[in-house]
Amino acid sequence: MNNKITQGIIFSVLTGILVIASSCRESKPDPQSPNVLMICIDDLNDWLGCMNGHPNAKTPNIDRLAEQGVLFNNAHCQAPLCGPSRASLMTGMRPSTTGIYGMIDDNKIRSDNPVTSDIVFLPEYFKNNGYYTMGIGKIFHGHAPDGVLDESGGRAPGFGPVPEERFVWSGKADKEGYSMTSTDWGAFPEADSLMPDYRSAQWTIERLNRDYDRPFFLAVGFLRPHVPWYVPQKWFDMHPLENIQTPPYLEGDRDDLPAIVSEIDDLPMMPTTEWAIESGEWPKMVQAYLACVSFVDFYVGEILNALENSPHAQNTIVVLWSDHGYRLGEKGTFAKHCLWDRGTKVPLIFAGPGIGRGQKISAPVGLLDIYPTLVELAGLESYGKNEGVSLVTVLRGEKASAHDCAITTYGWNNHGIRTEKYRYIRYQDGSEELYDHTNDPNEWHNLAQKSDAQKTLDHLKKYLPGIDAPYAKHSVYHFNPFFSNDKLIHSE
Repeated sequence: MNNKITQGIIFSVLTGILVIASSCRESKPDPQSPNVLMICIDDLNDWLGCMNGHPNAKTPNIDRLAEQGVLFNNAHCQAPLCGPSRASLMTGMRPSTTGIYGMIDDNKIRSDNPVTSDIVFLPEYFKNNGYYTMGIGKIFHGHAPDGVLDESGGRAPGFGPVPEERFVWSGKADKEGYSMTSTDWGAFPEADSLMPDYRSAQWTIERLNRDYDRPFFLAVGFLRPHVPWYVPQKWFDMHPLENIQTPPYLEGDRDDLPAIVSEIDDLPMMPTTEWAIESGEWPKMVQAYLACVSFVDFYVGEILNALENSPHAQNTIVVLWSDHGYRLGEKGTFAKHCLWDRGTKVPLIFAGPGIGRGQKISAPVGLLDIYPTLVELAGLESYGKNEGVSLVTVLRGEKASAHDCAITTYGWNNHGIRTEKYRYIRYQDGSEELYDHTNDPNEWHNLAQKSDAQKTLDHLKKYLPGIDAPYAKHSVYHFNPFFSNDKLIHSE
C-alpha cells in the first residue's frame, strides 16, 4: 500500500480516537463560573408581599430576595399541573411539543417518546458541563430521574404527617371511582421538625456550608403550600382569622364561559366556593393557605441566610419559582387546573452576580425561560432544544422584555395566551375566552363574543403553538375522566 495512503489512514484513525476521547471527557467549567441555587415551591400563587397578591400575605424572606434581584410579576407556568409543568421546565420544551400533558414518572420522561428520548435535563446540562449537582425534595414531579444528580437528599415521604382523621373536608370519589382529594386544612403537626420541608431546608443549609472544588448546582423542592394545608399552630397564629380577607368573587362569574369549561374544570373531588361560603369555611381555608405560605417563606429565609453566611455568597445565582398558581375560591372552586390567571401565574425571581436589584418586570415570561437563562448566566453554551428564551438581557436592564407572551397548555389542544394586557384562551372545540386585564384583572367578563373583539382575537391567535403533539405514552391524567377520553389522546 502507498505510504502516503497508509499514513493518511493512521492519521484519520488517531484523530477519530482523540475526538471520541475528547467528547467523553467531562468538560471543566471556568473556576469563576457561578454556582446555582434553585428553590422550587409547590402550588404557590402570587400571594406574596412583593407581588401584592393578597393583603394578608406575610412573606418577608421571599420579599427580601425580590429586593435583591429581579421579580417577574407576570410569569406563567406552561401547564397548570405539577407533573407536566415541571417536565416542561426541566426539559426546556413545551407540553404541546412533548405530549406530556399529565402526570409522568420522572424516569419515564425519556421513555418511548421520540421527542424527549435524548433530551438533556436542566440539572443534567450543568452536570455535563462540570458542575457538581445536588438536590432534595420535589424538583421534578417526584424528585429527579435516576443519575441526574451527583448527590441526592431524596424525595419527601408524601406531603408530610397527617392526622388520624381529617379535620374538615371529607372529599368524595366521582362516579368513575377517581380518588379523593388531599384537600384539607388545620393546625397539624405540633412542630416544624416533623415536616418534610424542615428536613429539606436543613439538608440544603448543610450543603451550603461545604467547600467545593468546582461550581455547584443545588436544588431544593418545598412541598407547601400544596394540600393538605397542614402546618403547626404558630403559622396560623400569624394570620388571625378575624383579619382574613377572602379573594374577590363574583356570583355568576361562570355564566359567560364555554360549555367545555365545565367538563375540564369541574373536578367533583374539590371543594366549591358555594360550599365554602355556606359552611363558613372560606376564611379558614384562606388562613390555612396563608399559614402554609408563611411557613415556607421562613425556611426559604433560613436557606438565604445560610447562603449569605457561606463562602459562596458572592458567586451564587438564586432562582425561585413555583410550578403553577392556585385558586382559593376564584371561578367557583379551590384548585389549580385551569387556564385563567389564578391557575397559571407564578412567582419567578432571579438574584445574584450580574443581575439587577429591586426590579419588577411586568412583561410576560414563562417558566420555560428558566433553563436558557441559567445556562447563559453560567456562561455555558446554549442548549439547542430549549424552546424558551434567555431573560439575561432583561435581568441586566438592557431590555424591558424578552418576548410578547407566555403560553400555558392544559391537556391536548387547550391553550392560554397571556400578554401584558390580555388573556386569550382557546379550547380544543374552538371555543374561546378573552379578558382585558387593564379593566378586568379578575377575569370576570369574557369578551370573546363581543363584536369589537375580533381584531384582538385574530392577533392573539397568532401566538398559539404550531404543534399539538399526541399524548406521550407515559403521560396520564388521573383527576378528570374528560382527559382519558380516547378522542383526546391523539391529535388526529
